[in-house]
Amino acid sequence: MKFKMQDRQNQLIERISPQHLIVGIDIAQQTHVARAVNFRGKILGNPLTFENNEGGFSSLFQWIRKLQKEYQLTDVIIGMEPTGHYWINLSTWLFEQEIEVVTVNPYHVKRNKENRDNTQSKSDLKDALVIADMVKNGYYASIQPTSEKFEKLRVLMANRDTIIKRLVSTVNQINRWVDLVFPELREVFKNVTGKGAITTLRLFPTPQEIRALTPEDISSSWKKHMKRQPGLKKAAALFRVAQQSVGTESALDAHRFHLQQLLEEYDLTTTQLERVEETVRSVLDHIPYIENLRSINGLNTISIAGILGEAGDLSQFSHGNALLRHAGLHLVEASSGKWRGQTVISKRGRSRLRRFLYMATMNLINNNQEFKARHIYNVQERGMRRMKSLMKLIGKFARILVGMTKNQEVYNPEKIHLLQAA
Repeated sequence: MKFKMQDRQNQLIERISPQHLIVGIDIAQQTHVARAVNFRGKILGNPLTFENNEGGFSSLFQWIRKLQKEYQLTDVIIGMEPTGHYWINLSTWLFEQEIEVVTVNPYHVKRNKENRDNTQSKSDLKDALVIADMVKNGYYASIQPTSEKFEKLRVLMANRDTIIKRLVSTVNQINRWVDLVFPELREVFKNVTGKGAITTLRLFPTPQEIRALTPEDISSSWKKHMKRQPGLKKAAALFRVAQQSVGTESALDAHRFHLQQLLEEYDLTTTQLERVEETVRSVLDHIPYIENLRSINGLNTISIAGILGEAGDLSQFSHGNALLRHAGLHLVEASSGKWRGQTVISKRGRSRLRRFLYMATMNLINNNQEFKARHIYNVQERGMRRMKSLMKLIGKFARILVGMTKNQEVYNPEKIHLLQAA
């Protein structure tokens, strides 16, 4: 069955009945603004400004009940922009009150701000009304409270991203330090963050300190701190390049102090990365269909965790194309009359999910025989550009994920028919 977005749009519109009170909320850090309309878009009642706390939430609830009673409306639907993280506590509280909450795309709100008054003006009161209008017209996305397992994955993988950024920044600074003080170190150790290079930087980081030693002293020091040390030959090479180093000899005390702090940060981030990845693996063990996903050759643990953390329960998606749309990987085209524009991906979705789907598919092309064969066929036989083939395979991968989780199936290369025309 083909997934048609227009069918989904019609369903969203049909859900709004004449008995609905439609509330739009403009989210902020401390104070929110709410406005209400009926199913025709007629403004109901006065705007409400309420604080981002229990008292403010209660005043919103009382305001909603008052409007329902005044206009004899039985159902409520509340729309809001997923602005940063400020909307999460409010939406959770509303779910606990059994009130339906949906989200609208902030980009759509910006595009629709002139619908009411045909002006470019912007205010919290106007934005709340625009949001309510968009919900009334079916331009919203339904959300459901994420189960604790998937919420844990989302938080842990976001934490991992932060650690990775810090680690990359630290490694870049260590490389810069080596370039300034001891550039010849790379002639002995190709990887500056390898065990041998890091141990050397801890013990005798500058050429001046190495010159005061002998190759035997260097090798002996390595043995005390490394189980598998580089050896005397490597120590002699290090001693030789230190004699001819062109690294700076100015402010060496400050350079040593800087390096010490960089190594402390490097140790901290690597330890944190190991801990968070270990925790991620333990959380994945509690996902019902995790073994099915692990049966996909070439799909690593981090990719699985990243996709599940950003997308949530994959079995809740109606089709793989819905997952692509959630990630912003669906195709869009601008055309008019005889003119047809270039087809591109929308990038209107979860950027981290796009990244994990992209990286996972790249790994599959390199390590999974079926995906690798399909990619070669697309490029060599069908004449596709490599990126276009990659995007098609991301779509195939998304449909496989949703199909496997919905049907509780393991990976079956023969059933997938990747080698047939896509």
